Parts: sequence; C-alpha cells; structure tokens
Amino acid sequence: MGRLRPSRDACRPSTADTALRPELLYPLFAEISRLKGVGPRYAKLIEKTAGPQIVDLLWHLPSGVIDRRPSPKVAEAPDGLIATITVQVLRHQPGSGRRSPYRVVCADDTGEIDLVYFHAKGDWLQNLLPVGQTRVVSGRVEHWNDRPQMAHPEHVVPESEAEAIRTVEPVYPSTDGLPQKTLKRAVEAALTRLPDMPEWINPTILPTHGWPSWGDAVRAVHAPQTPTDIEPDTKARRRLAYDELLSNQLALALVRARMKRQPGHAIRGDGHLREAVITALPFALTNAQRMALVEIEADMAQDSRMLRLLQGDVGSGKTLVALIAMLNAVECGYQASLMAPTEILARQHFATIEPLARAAGIRVEILTGRDKGKGRAAAVGRIAEGTAQLVVGTHALFQEGVEFRNLGLAVIDEQHRFGVHQRMSLGNKGRAVDTLVMTATPIPRTLMMTAYGDLDVSRLTEKPPGRQPIDTRVMPLDRLGEVIDGLARKLDQGIKAYWVCPLVEESDKLEVAAAEERASTLRRRFGDRVGLVHGRMKGPEKDAVMAAFKEGGVDLLVATTVIEVGVDVPAATVMVIEHAERFGLAQLHQLRGRIGRGDQASTCLLLYGNALSETGRARLAVMRETEDGFRIAEEDLRLRGAGEVLGTRQSGLPSFRLADPAAHAELFAMARDDARLLLDKDPELESPRGEAVRVLLYLFERDAAVRYLRGA
Repeated sequence: MGRLRPSRDACRPSTADTALRPELLYPLFAEISRLKGVGPRYAKLIEKTAGPQIVDLLWHLPSGVIDRRPSPKVAEAPDGLIATITVQVLRHQPGSGRRSPYRVVCADDTGEIDLVYFHAKGDWLQNLLPVGQTRVVSGRVEHWNDRPQMAHPEHVVPESEAEAIRTVEPVYPSTDGLPQKTLKRAVEAALTRLPDMPEWINPTILPTHGWPSWGDAVRAVHAPQTPTDIEPDTKARRRLAYDELLSNQLALALVRARMKRQPGHAIRGDGHLREAVITALPFALTNAQRMALVEIEADMAQDSRMLRLLQGDVGSGKTLVALIAMLNAVECGYQASLMAPTEILARQHFATIEPLARAAGIRVEILTGRDKGKGRAAAVGRIAEGTAQLVVGTHALFQEGVEFRNLGLAVIDEQHRFGVHQRMSLGNKGRAVDTLVMTATPIPRTLMMTAYGDLDVSRLTEKPPGRQPIDTRVMPLDRLGEVIDGLARKLDQGIKAYWVCPLVEESDKLEVAAAEERASTLRRRFGDRVGLVHGRMKGPEKDAVMAAFKEGGVDLLVATTVIEVGVDVPAATVMVIEHAERFGLAQLHQLRGRIGRGDQASTCLLLYGNALSETGRARLAVMRETEDGFRIAEEDLRLRGAGEVLGTRQSGLPSFRLADPAAHAELFAMARDDARLLLDKDPELESPRGEAVRVLLYLFERDAAVRYLRGA
C-alpha cells in the first residue's frame, strides 16, 4: 500500500484531522443519507440510533436474534412461537368500528389462522393478501379463544420468496419510529460498501486465535445464526474488539511519544519549601505518599517531560502529594498549576493548599469561570508576570488569554472528567511542561490501559493515620421515618450529616426538584439546620451553603451528586444516600468518601426502593463488605460493564462500540503490548504493516494521533 493521499471526497468532514483519510475509507465515512433507500426522515432516526456516518452502522451490533426457521402447520404451531407458515388467503373481515381490528382469515390443510391488523388500510391489505392466493407469513403465533392468530406479521411474501425470510434475523437496538426492517436494510446496504482492507493485525496473532479477516468479521457479527452468535466471545467479535483496542492503544502511545519527544527541563529543587510544608503538618506522610513523591520527583528530574498519573482512593492524601510536587517546581523558579473539573473542587483544593503554602511563604492564586472583571484581570496579570507561583483553577486555566510566565508543572485532578486534548492544552501553556494527573476514582486495570495508556502510574493505597472505618448499612426506603428519627438523635449530639438525593432519569432538572422536595420535607423537622446544594445553583450561593455546613448553622446538607468529589468536612460523620440502587458502585464509593474524614466513627446508610434488581442487590452488598476502592472498581466493571462504570455523566474515558472490558480483559494487555512493539520497531508507521495500521487509526477516527507521526 502506498502513502496515504489527502482526501478530496465531498462527504468527508472538512477538518484538518481528516485531511489524510485514505481513499478506500471514503465510502464508509459518507453520511447515512447516502445509502440507497434511506430518506431524510429515517436518516435522522438512524443517526440518533447509531451515528451520522455509514461506518457507525458497522459498529451498531445486534442485541438479539429472531429465528424464523420453524415452519409448523397451523394446527401444530404452539402459543408464543415465532413461526413462518405457508397459508392460503380465504377472506377479509374489516373491523366493525375504529377500535376493532381488521382480520384476514387464512388456512392450510390443518386449520385456519387469523392475521390481525390494527389501524391498517383495507386496500393496502387487499393488495398484500389477495383472496385465493398463497402467501408465506412470519410472526408470533398466539391463541385467542382457542383460535390461532398472528398480529401484524413482520413478513408477508409469495411462496417464491419463502427461503429469504425463513432465516435467523438479527435484532438491533433502535429508537421510536425506526422499524427494524428499515434499520436492517440500512445495515445491509452499509455492508455492501466494505472495502478490501490491508491486514493490520500482527501476522502471528491471526492464526493463533483463528480470527477471520476484518471484512469477514464485520459480515459475521451482522449475520448471527444462533443467540450465542451475538455474545462477545465469538471469534468475529473478538477480532473486531481487538482492532478497536489496538487503535486505542496506538493512539495513546503516539500521544505519549510525541510529548516525550519534546525536550523537557530537569526540575530538581533544593527542598527548602517542601521541608517547610512537611514540618508544618500535624501528621506524618504515609509510606504510600512518600513512595509516590520519590517516583514523581525522579520523573521531574529527567530531561524528558513527566507524564504521570497519581491514583489514590478517597481520602488517601493526593492533594498534599500534588502540593509538594508543585513546590519542587517553585524551588527551581517555575510556576505550577492545579486544575479541577468543578468550582467546588477547585475552591476546596485552594482551601487545603493556601494555608500550607503560606507557611512556606508562597502565594497561591485561584482562577475559575466565576471570576470576572477587574479581579480576573488582576489574577491573570499576576499569573502572566509570575508573581502567582502556584495557581489553582478550573477549565478557565487553559482558556485563551491566560498565559503563564514560566509554567513547569501542570497538575490535573479527576482526569477522567477531561479529555486527553484538554490535558495537553494545559500542558501547552508552557514549554515542555511536566504533567501530573490525579484521580480519586479507582479505575479497573483494563480501563486504566484505555484511559491512561500514555501515563506512568503511582498509587496511594493507604489512608492517613487516625481515620476510622465507616459503618455501611443497607435499608429499605419504607423505613424512612426510622432513618429521620435516628438522624435527629445524631444531630442533637452535634454531628453533621449529608443526605444525597437520587439520580433521576438522566435529568438535572428532575434531580434538582427531588432534592428541593427532600430538603423541604426535612426542614419541616429540622428547620434552618437543613441546607441544599445542587448543580444549578450559582457559585456564590453554593459556596455560602457549603461554608455554613462546614463552619456555621447548617448541620444537614441535602445534595445531588455535586458533592461527589472534593468536599471535605471532617465533622460530617453520617451520610444517607436515597435510592442507592440507582448509583454505580464507583459513585457510591465516592459519595461515601465524603464522611470518615476525621477521627470519629462514621455511618453510611444506603436506602433502596422496592424494585431492587439482582445487580443492585449485589452492588449494595459490595458496598457493605468493603471500603477498598480498587476492589469496588473491579466489581463495578464485572456487574455493570464498562459503559457506566464511572457513572453515566462522566466523560473523558473512551467509550467502546465493539470491545467489552469485562469480556475482553486479556485483549487489552495484548493490544497494549502489540502497540508498543510495533512503535518500537516502526515509530513512524512506514513499514507495510505500519501503513495498514494508519488505515486502522483512521477507521476508528483516531485521526489526531496520525498527525503526531513525523511523516504524516
């Protein structure tokens, strides 16, 4: 295969990233409406269901099958069977009123069967089922008053077409208004566009696993013959999952290689600021914190850029490790920044860091989206001139107009809330900036590879001394009165408590309404001691409630998941989570981590509704058994799959169409090792396999990664 030529195709997105898309992929990246038989109305519905491009239909896998091969006689067809039956049309019986069905009476040599239609036009049915003609019908047989019937048969064809429908039919996830027939025809049309692809998989892997070629694999996953053919462990599905994972690992490796190619600066401070902060602490660093700092400081001392992830469970002391690393940069004359995904978390970090930095004589600046006018201009000015040595903020830090005089270290908290490109945007605010990303969300090992494959990893596995275990209890919601009575006793003892309201159908508006209603109910019992925070409140209003909860007259804080990360109120020792079964395990673990932050015993009550599924029951059992976030993360992946493992609203983790991290765990490591081996041998992807791999990267829309190749 020759060098990839720039695309000139009109259907190609006209962005710089896709300028080099190889010509053989043009048919797959056309719009859905280019498919024969797909009009504007259905094109919109297919786009909503699968995606805007023809390639999206290839990745839209069947979720089930319908076996239309059983062909019994009418008298032998059991109730509930999907059957394909040959019959003669006897007569039409239009309904007697608007609500009564239209019946077409048919028969074979064993008996009669009624084909039942609601809201159908008689002339259309007369043409479809002419009296005296033989037709083959396929649908679900049911019995009404001991008489067989078939409501709205999915197929009605002449005898000559019987074999075409007597098959195993894939069933696709769909949306309202999009018939399965239409979606299936669109997939079939997309399959006719499959190009003859070069083979990008290592030639030793294919025969070892017995995997088919790419084209054969795509055709196979859309032609299941049995229900087991849609499972993730078929050879065709595993082959396609591996392709997707290999593209992911190659893209991350290319990002890493590009960043590592840029010369860094060796940062080796003399330790005086770090020592001042450590001495001022009322406790000693844990062994895990010390080990993480050894790894971070060794990276910073190298001439190449640091790209490291600091992964720590709730309350393991990541912010302190980040501050000490930032002071290492300041000791060498550099600035350092810490970026958080929310204003609450940014201000929490500022409140933690500022007094410690002040003890070392260092000024900390804060910059968030809320800062406006002269105050913002003054802060931006101090950052630009370098008098702001440590800067804490939100996304505002990587906006245009915010310039650092000499940024040496960028720390990014809760990395999964940001994409790789946002991570790089902050890193580009200086020359070859060292990057440390942090997460308090324990991530399963397989997902770690897909989200952070470009990073080295340090783990904090200990909690600071003095922390008490949390007593977690599971209770039905119908004991709400007892819970509130118990809460009253605790509040009378001077403790503070959280009350977390449930996730409601992906709707912020409904969640806010639920939180407001719960706060209103609790205020009738506890008066002004009840505060409320949610994501739709303005920043100053939210801050005022949080301040009152931390130090003032608010003792019971009703909240949505806005308090999931970063809120630190040591006096809060009780948490009630309403409808806990609606939350993911990782999210429950994050929420529970808001208590148990002082030296007092804490209690977490998980309240569940009546309709508790087996998965929900297992999830709550895991929460009761352990506080180990890493074990919880693995259980979450096992119970729910990767699609929701970090909560449905968190972004930044790659979403997979073909790979299933729970079912394909060993393929993740294979893809990572293969990507590293390939790039070690062929860093610019110029060999025949390298050229094929470029096609793979474009196929899975990792276009930006291809631009990181010197020759692209």
